[in-house]
Amino acid sequence: MHVLGIDFGTSNTVAVLRSADGRVRPLLFDGAPILPSAVYYNSDGRMLVGRDAERNARMDPARFEPNPKRRIDDGSLFLGTSEIPVPQVFAYVLQQVALEAQRQAGQMPGQVRLTHPARWGERRRSILVDSARLAGLPAPQLIPEPVAAASYFTSVLGTAVPPGRSLAIYDLGGGTFDATVVRRTQTGFEVLAEEGIGDIGGLDFDHGIVEHLGKTYGASHPAEWQRLLTPSDDRDRRYRRMLYEDVRGAKETLSRTASADIHLPALEVDAHLTRAEFEDIARPPLERTVDCLQRAISSARMNPADLVGIFLVGGSSRIPMISQLIHSKLGVPPQTFEQPETVVVEGAVRAASGPAPADQPMTRPTSGGPVSPAGHMSAPRPPVQAPPVQAPQMLPPQTNYQPSPAAQPSYQQQTAKRPLTQEPAVLVTGAAVIVLLVVFFVLLMVIIS
Repeated sequence: MHVLGIDFGTSNTVAVLRSADGRVRPLLFDGAPILPSAVYYNSDGRMLVGRDAERNARMDPARFEPNPKRRIDDGSLFLGTSEIPVPQVFAYVLQQVALEAQRQAGQMPGQVRLTHPARWGERRRSILVDSARLAGLPAPQLIPEPVAAASYFTSVLGTAVPPGRSLAIYDLGGGTFDATVVRRTQTGFEVLAEEGIGDIGGLDFDHGIVEHLGKTYGASHPAEWQRLLTPSDDRDRRYRRMLYEDVRGAKETLSRTASADIHLPALEVDAHLTRAEFEDIARPPLERTVDCLQRAISSARMNPADLVGIFLVGGSSRIPMISQLIHSKLGVPPQTFEQPETVVVEGAVRAASGPAPADQPMTRPTSGGPVSPAGHMSAPRPPVQAPPVQAPQMLPPQTNYQPSPAAQPSYQQQTAKRPLTQEPAVLVTGAAVIVLLVVFFVLLMVIIS
């Protein structure tokens, strides 16, 4: 049975497939292991996902949403003139993953594991489960991101984490920051303490760079700069999109080099940004994340030196300053990884498996039809071999989506021990044994007498 792990992120989504023999391989989207979480509602009624969405964003930015996960509490999104419920927007991204997994495996994976921030409550988890259902995926097993990350460290890296020992996870992604302390148990991991900051992530560093550029170029080109910040037509919105694409690229470049150039559209200027300037921008929010990590460790009633280690995950954790700040403040050098974006999802497929969700056995592969904005799916299709990856067809938008009454059980709830029950066959067998014993006893008494 194939197991599909999905980490639906603010900026990017990553997924891996574990085959029946235990081999794990990432899903590739346009040849890359990362799928942008962006969506674009095309004028012909199709929802484009990932790089297709990003390529079309400049045509009509009003139809584009680069970070749908950040809108989870909004209820619905306006894309162009259409209002689409958030779970259905999420479902388009998840369905793109499902199509690629089905293409590689030859059938829909029998089990799906979806990761989520440890601090997400039942309502947000419910939205994630509904999105998987609308995408035609089997009922997912939900795993908190720090639990998945800890499973990666022990199963992939062979890190010595005996039962009773703990580790801390510093998770800085595109939209949020989470600090978690988990402890190894005999059956897996348990969360001891968790802290988080909802307004610090890679997107916020992008905004900080734009504000920094505005101090120089906003004064010398006030009218053009104001149009970049508050676009009023499609051309200005395209310029704003181009600006943020260059800013994001420069930020990633500064993790490897000492300087980068950023093109300012409409101003026809190439701005120069150094790593030192970026670190001045990023230092205050990064110091807040380290303080948050320290609070999580203290809430677990531990000292940094008591931990097996502090591990950095999430794409934004590539910023070199993070390791320096943690080492300086906590006295422990954190451990980094070559691909921090995939740590969580790889750990999810390697984590101890819990029971199947009650509404759908995980051992039965299924294949769902395309999702529509109304929240309905067409009749299930039989498994197909290597279906072509394409954007799902979109029906006319409606707003009659009905959420599930409750989320699926959490990972801890799924893996908790449950009271044993006796099957009918066991009861019949036990009764037969008792009857035979009684007959034997009676015969024995007759012989003796």
